[in-house]
Amino acid sequence: MKDQTPPSFDENTLAQDDQSNAPFITISELSSRLKATVEGAFDYVRVRAEISRPTRAPSGHLYFTLKDERSTLAAVCWKTMAGNLAIQPEEGLEVICSGKLTIYPGQSKYQIVVSQMELAGEGALLKQLEERRRRLAAEGLFADDRKKALPQMPSVIGVVTSPTGAVIRDILHRLHDRFGVHVLVWGTLVQGQNAAPQIAAAIRGFDAMPADAALPRPDVLIVARGGGSLEDLWAFNDESVVRAVADCTIPVISAIGHETDTTLIDYASDLRAPTPTAAAELAVPVKVELAARLNEGQARLQRAVSRRLEMAGELLRSSARALLDPAEVINRRGQALDLAIAGLNNTLDSKLTGCELRLAGLAGRVRPPERRLAEVGAEVARQEERLAQLMDHHLTKRGQSVDALEKLLQANSFERVLERGFALVTDASGKPVKRAEEAEDGATVTVRFADASRQALLDREGEVSTPRKSPPARTQKPVQKSKVDDSQDSLF
Repeated sequence: MKDQTPPSFDENTLAQDDQSNAPFITISELSSRLKATVEGAFDYVRVRAEISRPTRAPSGHLYFTLKDERSTLAAVCWKTMAGNLAIQPEEGLEVICSGKLTIYPGQSKYQIVVSQMELAGEGALLKQLEERRRRLAAEGLFADDRKKALPQMPSVIGVVTSPTGAVIRDILHRLHDRFGVHVLVWGTLVQGQNAAPQIAAAIRGFDAMPADAALPRPDVLIVARGGGSLEDLWAFNDESVVRAVADCTIPVISAIGHETDTTLIDYASDLRAPTPTAAAELAVPVKVELAARLNEGQARLQRAVSRRLEMAGELLRSSARALLDPAEVINRRGQALDLAIAGLNNTLDSKLTGCELRLAGLAGRVRPPERRLAEVGAEVARQEERLAQLMDHHLTKRGQSVDALEKLLQANSFERVLERGFALVTDASGKPVKRAEEAEDGATVTVRFADASRQALLDREGEVSTPRKSPPARTQKPVQKSKVDDSQDSLF
């Protein structure tokens, strides 16, 4: 498309009535011209703002928003630049971003392409540090019950620090002077964007070493760095480093900066040293002092043993003086035995004499057993005779009671009732018929008299007929229907 001069957008031009001669352009061309205008007017800018909604895309690019009290600005940091940033974008972090201002034609919005990022002053760093400290403390990473005791005499010391510089030289020199131990150095960066990942990896690497490997596993770790500003020591405030120290099963001594410098790993470590040199002094004892203490302890032990041996010898000598001659001891014991035997004989004689006297006295008081047996036999005979009389009387009374009950039972039996002129009427199932309404018309009933039973057929109320095929039990006079006994009529 041929280049055209862009139209003027002043108010006079817009106020003209006839706009039909104004040239037109496409949206893409307009976006391109605006992009060129903005990028030409703003070459390189530095913006101070607060980070909002930071996002890392799968491609590795960083997208976030910069805002202040009244405005927002979209920001992007390409993957090639994101790894070189001094700090990583976090929500609410106040930073100063440097980069080029540009327009993204696809969405017609302007944005800043960030190439550098730094915290906006030490106050912002301290605020972020305090917020992170409170959050990690709430998780219990700084609790005292997580602290591990240092071994008294470690054989291997692991050091995480820069492999060059004064710090590692001071630590090695101090360890060599105090106590000759095996030292493993894991070199890392101690400042900058890549320092925190390397430090965390070194701590976890030492912790993952097996105890029975060819390379010995450290008994104590020292994480050290020299002094510096808050920004210089920021890697030791990184959350990944703090969690690596808290999770480490090997006791960790932190020695970051000077005595006045405090980082977050100082809270998570098992012991904080004011300086790297002090960390070496805390890790191992002084060999000369330890040898002196051992010699002093050995001397005290020897003196104590000598005193105990001397006391035991004196006790043995005094005990020996107190011992008598064995022959004299035997003679004395023999004399005592003779006296005891003589006394025992006298005692036995007197005891026997006393027993004989008591036995004679008791013999006069004892009655002959024949007389006692005769008395007991007579008493037994009297008791047997009395028992026999009681049994006869009891059986007589029981027999009289049984006879009376038998007579009462016979008098109340239903056979006696039948002999008095009554009869027992039962239905076909043998159940007694007690009332007239219990017998249906035409039913066959059995009438039991005192001497025999007869069957009868009920025709209707008040009449009784004998069934046609009723076998006679014995020869009797026929029953007259019209001459039924009043007493029998009451039974039906």
